[in-house]
Amino acid sequence: MNAPRTPMTAQQPPLTGLKVLEFANFFAGPFACMVLADLGADVIKIENPQGGDFSRASAPFIQDEGAGFMAVNRNKCSLSLDLKHPMGREAALALAKSADVVVENFRPGTMQDLGLDYDALKAVNAGIIYCSTSAFGQTGPYGPRAGLDLIVQGMSGLMSITGEPGRPPVKCGAPISDLTGGLYSANAIQAAYIHRLRTGEGQCIDVSLFESAVSLQIWETSLYYATGEVPEPLGSAHRASAPYQALRTEDGYVTMGATTPRTWTALCGVLGVQELENDPRFAANAGRKAREQELAGLLEQVTMTKTSNYWYQQLEEVGVPCGVINTLDQVLSDAHLRDRGFLVQLPHTKIGQVAVTGSPMHLSQTPVRLDWAGPLLGEHNHQVLAEAGYSEQAIAKLEQQGVIGPQPSVPNAIRSG
Repeated sequence: MNAPRTPMTAQQPPLTGLKVLEFANFFAGPFACMVLADLGADVIKIENPQGGDFSRASAPFIQDEGAGFMAVNRNKCSLSLDLKHPMGREAALALAKSADVVVENFRPGTMQDLGLDYDALKAVNAGIIYCSTSAFGQTGPYGPRAGLDLIVQGMSGLMSITGEPGRPPVKCGAPISDLTGGLYSANAIQAAYIHRLRTGEGQCIDVSLFESAVSLQIWETSLYYATGEVPEPLGSAHRASAPYQALRTEDGYVTMGATTPRTWTALCGVLGVQELENDPRFAANAGRKAREQELAGLLEQVTMTKTSNYWYQQLEEVGVPCGVINTLDQVLSDAHLRDRGFLVQLPHTKIGQVAVTGSPMHLSQTPVRLDWAGPLLGEHNHQVLAEAGYSEQAIAKLEQQGVIGPQPSVPNAIRSG
């Protein structure tokens, strides 16, 4: 394990001292490394000097810097390095000698073409943990294929169970396949790290977005295996319980779930429909589920007479799980999220302060870190290469030959450590 950049204390993030090399674009790999960086890992993001991570060029922009990039690549260092140049590959191998983890999310075969695959890095660092996150995995008939989140959502079946019955297919509003693949990668890396601490052995990790997306349908696949029934979209309804959905109100919708005898009784009382509580059609959950559309229509005759907030307050008071459907501007002004410190401002070398969402991981003894927003391209060239043993003259030569990009000329550059 590498020595941490700063001395380890009980209050430092748990992965302090873990050195990660990120060879990744867009989302799944960078998201995995964001999780590791939040937990304290020293993540060095290696980017093409000609533009860097593609998400740098994705709108919206703040002073010409990609807002999404700055959020997903927080707490990382940026090294702009041409991996196709022999000297660039040499530098990557030099960094790998002292690294704990490598993360890449290119199409299978790309890292081998660059001479930076698992076998090449294992030759210089036997304990390396090498995580490949790709659309379909490193093996199998689909392995060589490129794939985007939309493609994976469709092929995985997620789009077949999302949306309203009888309507055209829709994807999840967030890139759920990318995000889940990133989370599985971060989890697998930490498991492999624990194994290495115990045995000294590194290993290769293969995570596919396709399998990650299919794994999210654990309830639906269990339904199919048990009954042979092919699940269909249910809108906001639950696969097995009712009432559990969004009901129309005077000014929008309220979400609620009255799936236990106690909450079903409480719901009927609040809505003033006590006659439904013991109605043979709805007295048991199985009956309510079998007639959920009929039931929803009866309930909405009442809920549409008052506002969403009114019903939210009434249902909350009697202990029926409920909520309102917020727009993102409402979410980002939510007092609960502010109170828990989830909405934060991070310093950025060029912009000053960048608003981002924080980490949902709250560790009492080793809290996560939120130190700075995604770096400028090549912001840490000199620092990272110097730590790998390069002299200033050697770094200058790399820059002169275009192997690394020029050091950004900005005041008050943010540095780790």
